[in-house]
Amino acid sequence: MNDSDLAGALAAACGRLGLDVKPDAIQGLAAYAASLWSWNERLNLTRHTTAESFAARDVADSLALVPHLAAGERLLDVGTGGGVPGVILAILRPDLKVELADSVAKKARAVAEIVKESGLRIPVHAAAAQEIVAARGKRPDRFDTLVVRAVAPLEKLLRWFEPLCSSYGRMLVIKGPRWEAEKAEARGKGLGKKVSIRRIASWPIPESHNESVLLEIKARAD
Repeated sequence: MNDSDLAGALAAACGRLGLDVKPDAIQGLAAYAASLWSWNERLNLTRHTTAESFAARDVADSLALVPHLAAGERLLDVGTGGGVPGVILAILRPDLKVELADSVAKKARAVAEIVKESGLRIPVHAAAAQEIVAARGKRPDRFDTLVVRAVAPLEKLLRWFEPLCSSYGRMLVIKGPRWEAEKAEARGKGLGKKVSIRRIASWPIPESHNESVLLEIKARAD
């Protein structure tokens, strides 16, 4: 499928799903998907390798973040893998200052090439996100928001980032239907004392009776 055909297929899939994506963004998403799927033949970067599944899961999840991001926010995509949601957010919202991080070096190298092949300029860090956040915390270019999708249970995320909660603005975490159980498990291990965890959005998971949720995690006010 060439880029033009893929763009048409993506536009049709987004239309069927009721996803509001502008035509210029569709072109960018098609270029990204084509590169991602090509690299996926060498590395396991995504399970969403059709226009329909890419739109239903990757684009839909990324779009759910958009209303919660202010103009010009500086974002770090934690454990970006193949670039979702960071790359898609950069395409949907060119005003955002997006950076990507993955501690697996070969994945970081792959996504850096995917970004380049997609015609984008997005910094990619081959390092653990918590190291980047800690180093950036006192600088003017500290991150307003860390975006997280399909990386780790809440317990691990809180172990990594709760001690650093004064070094970034907040976390926006996409979770599935087990989020409340994960929150309880984390609380049971003494985590979540320095941060608040709030559900701010939800949307249905296609072909499922379950839903995805968006959690906002940020430092508690003193």
